[in-house]
Formats: sequence, structure tokens, C-alpha cells
Amino acid sequence: MKKGQIYEGRVLRVEFPNKGIVDIEGKRVIIKNTIPGQMIRFVINKIRKDRAEGRLVEIIEKSQLETREQACSVFGECGGCNYHTLSYERQLELKKDQIKNLIDKVCEDYTFEGIIGSPAEWGYRNKMEFSFGDEYKDGPLSLGLHKRRSFHDILTTADCAIVDKDYNIILSCVLEYFAGLGIDYYHKLTHKGYLRHLVVRKAIKTGEILINLVTSSQYDEATNEREMLDGLINLLDNLKLDGTIAGVLHSYNDSKADVVQSDRTELLYGRDHIYEEILGLRFKISAYSFFQTNSLGAEVLYTKAREYIGDTKDMNIFDLYSGTGTIAQLLAPVAKKVTGIEIVEEAVEAAKENALLNEISNCEFIAGDVLKVIDDLKEKPDIIVLDPPRDGVHPKALNKIIDFGVDRIVYISCKPTSLVRDLEILQESGYKVEKVCGVDMFPQTVHVESVVLMSRVDK
Repeated sequence: MKKGQIYEGRVLRVEFPNKGIVDIEGKRVIIKNTIPGQMIRFVINKIRKDRAEGRLVEIIEKSQLETREQACSVFGECGGCNYHTLSYERQLELKKDQIKNLIDKVCEDYTFEGIIGSPAEWGYRNKMEFSFGDEYKDGPLSLGLHKRRSFHDILTTADCAIVDKDYNIILSCVLEYFAGLGIDYYHKLTHKGYLRHLVVRKAIKTGEILINLVTSSQYDEATNEREMLDGLINLLDNLKLDGTIAGVLHSYNDSKADVVQSDRTELLYGRDHIYEEILGLRFKISAYSFFQTNSLGAEVLYTKAREYIGDTKDMNIFDLYSGTGTIAQLLAPVAKKVTGIEIVEEAVEAAKENALLNEISNCEFIAGDVLKVIDDLKEKPDIIVLDPPRDGVHPKALNKIIDFGVDRIVYISCKPTSLVRDLEILQESGYKVEKVCGVDMFPQTVHVESVVLMSRVDK
């Protein structure tokens, strides 16, 4: 086997997150973006001692598991979704097996409670970050998501199926407007151009929509910039949408990195936030606030987490990596006090506002790195809730968390591979995994959440 060689084979299984496994000449070959049972053609691009890695060239034969048609025009080319052609029941089965196989490698004698599906399979997302670009070099302006395996090419996703139709209507309106004006997008190689991203948020419960146009400061057109933006607002204001546009923002971003961030943000229309409701509580969400992208799925996730946390009467709870304080505020009514720690200052300010909005007085939110902040906390927790970013808990922070010696830890993870790494350390340090449950917050994609209950035992 050599790099550059082309092979054909059948995908035996898919390991998290999207690693299709093919056996070639007794060697394990990993090919991403595949489905179990597909016959594929691929080219070898990496060779290791224990495995090889390949790039998908062609699907020769569909899997017998693919029982339905794709739900949008760019499925397969777009990097957003992987599983349109699988029934939702099959998707859940696939993700359930992936979680359990990973947990089984590091845990024994625990209860696996399977996986809970999202209440909505389609149109469930409450936020999308669209990029401006072109679909091919020097092609017409496009607005949407990255083409699979491409840093530069952008596919126009005007019929995306994991958001509701308001997103697609807004996207089409914005794209048509700027294409008509001939305004160029920001080119990643030359760092020249104006249009960068369009971020749309829509609350599932309230129907409020927040639109954020992200550009560079390189506006060089005959029309005054504000006049040009007013023209866009006028078009947006006249769209026939199911929801209501609560606000339109304009963020300037001159960073060379291809990320959505703000050097300066101006409010063009309405207000700079929307409201969403989760399990009877109301949350203010601004343009750059972290909030679970599946509101209905978040209710399922937090209900399971609350079940695992159990009795909290007269107890102090630490909610580490607390975001906008959603979990903390759901626990506060049945706890003595909840302390949330979050590194993103804007999220902490939003958490404080949300606590006031919900008339919750026994929550404290602290801005800072968990690794550093927990050294300065005077109170000791009775229970710890962990909801870290995708890469999991920093090893040094995890050791400090273990040193608290709490009886129960509930770990909410959006990446099972990071989770199992941290579980190994926790188990070596005196904790036992009691229960694990998957929650599918991201139908049609390879991603999945997990909730784990751990209890302190003698070493």
C-alpha cells in the first residue's frame, strides 16, 4: 500500500465522529464522510503503522441503510450534514453505538441508557453562520456553507433543511442584494474585500430573529456605506417571514483569521438581542452569546442532566463552563446556591442579566478561566456540573476539580472522544461512572451530546 494508490472497498462501520472503516489487505483504512455498507473508491493519503487514511473519491454503491433521498440540493457536497439519506431511527442507532463503544473501552459496570432523539429532526437550529465567497475560483458571489474538504469554496445553501425556511429566505435576500450591487467578498488569501459572514439567529419559542452582517472595514464603493446598509434593511423589513426580525447588526471584523468576531458592532435596526425560552425560563441572547443551537433539544439535554444531578436541597453547586447560565438557572430553584464560571465575559454578563430576568437571586456568575478561578473560590461545592468546550477539561483544571472531592459530578459532553479521555482520569482518581445517556442535539450530522453521572468511591 502506497500513498496515491486508489482502492475500492466496503465500509464496515463508522466510528465517531465520521471515520468510515474499510479493510484493505488486512489493514484498517479510515475514510471520512461515509456510511456503513457503502461501496466506495478512495485514494490513500496517509500511512501509519496500525492504519492508513484515505480520501473519498466516489461512492460506487449506496448502503442498504440509505432508505431516503437527500433533503437539500447540496447534500454530499456541503460540509454541514452527513446523514440525510439515513432514517432518523438509523441515525440514532449509529450514534448510540458510537458512544457506547467509546465508553465501554474505559468504563465497566455502568448503566447505559441509550440515546434520546431531538424533538425536531429538521429545521431545528436556532443559529447559522453563513460565509460569503464563491463556489469556484472567480465564480459569482455565493453565500452559505463551506464545500466539503475545502477552505475556500462556498456553496449557496438556499434550501438548507436543518434550519427553518426563514433562514433560507433571509440568505437569498442578502445574497441577491449584494450580488446586484457587485460588492466583493473578503478573500482569505489576499485579505482584500468587504463581505465576510451572515449570522442569523432565530428563537424557536418566541420566533424572534437577530441578523448580524459581518464585513471588513474595506468598503470602497460609490454609494455611502450607511445608505447601502439602509437599502438592505428595507428589503429585510419587507420579507414575508414566519418569525419577526427583532434586530439587525453590522459587525466589522478585520482579523485575518476566518472566524466570526467583532472589532466593532453597530446596531442598524431594532435591538441587539432576542429572547428564547427553555423549560419555563426566559433567556436574552445577543449576537455573540453562546447558546445551545437546538432549543428543543436543549430542553431534553438539561432535563436529563437535572435528573442525574438529583437532590440539591441546601447544596452548593458549581456549574463550570457555564456559558449564559442556562443550567445554573435551571438548578437554582432547588439548590442553596449555584456558582457559574465562564471564560467568555459577554456570556457571563448575559447570564447575570438572565438571572435578573428570571428573578433568580442565588446564582453567582464569575468571568474567568476555570483553571484559575476555582483557586480563589472560598465556598466548597457539594455537586459539580461540567459542560466544557469540545476539547474537554484542561488536565490541570480537572485535577483541581477532583481535589474538591464532591460526591457527584455530572459531565455534559459534546465530543465523546474528549469525554472518555477525561473519564479515565476521573476514574483513576476515585470516581465511578454510574450512568451514561446520549442526547442527539444535531440530527443529520455526525455530532452528538452525552450526559454522564459519576459518584465518588474509595480509591
